Amino acid sequence: MARLAEGVDPDTLDVWTDPANERLNTSATIITFVRTIASVTLSGFAIEHHSLKLLVIALAVYWAGDSLDGFVARIRGCETRIGAVLDIMSDRFCAAGFYFGLAWIHHQYAAPVLLYLFEFMVVDCFLSIAFLAWNVRSPNYFYVIDRTIYNWNWSKPAKAVNSSLFAVLLLVTKMPWLGIVIASALIVMKIVSLARLLRLGLPVPTNREPLGSVAESPAA
Repeated sequence: MARLAEGVDPDTLDVWTDPANERLNTSATIITFVRTIASVTLSGFAIEHHSLKLLVIALAVYWAGDSLDGFVARIRGCETRIGAVLDIMSDRFCAAGFYFGLAWIHHQYAAPVLLYLFEFMVVDCFLSIAFLAWNVRSPNYFYVIDRTIYNWNWSKPAKAVNSSLFAVLLLVTKMPWLGIVIASALIVMKIVSLARLLRLGLPVPTNREPLGSVAESPAA
């Protein structure tokens, strides 16, 4: 097993993935698919009709669905790495629909939106899928690898700041310059997290046996 965070006892934690449980068709992933389709469709209608109200509803569907699929995965015991990656990709699709719609309806938000999407869809996306280098089920358990990176990116306060605060700030304050400041600060924080992750190093499998190289049984 790769190096864990200091003080972590792997035998006392229920955070590890089980390959036998990996599957796509779970109740949580169904919710992920439904909330993504609903949110993006609403964003499309909002852009077509130039409706900020519909756009806010799309954002609410995204946030509510994102919370629900994680909750269902935990209580039904169907947390999988497949579901975690699907959730990460779907979040980016929902966010792109909302923020592109916001910039389309209110052009003055284009600069902060592009900065935020660079942070969320590029840097944060890389950080989020980096959990796959370890055998934890999702980024929500990255505290067993590095507590600091977890606190900055996937703790509940960090998630709220990264996904909720920016949208609310733009909608409430209507100050594009403030959005630029916040998005820039998020980029800096994510880049610092990325630098720490690279210093930590991503585990590399040591088994060099080619895939599909299982020896065949001799003919009878």
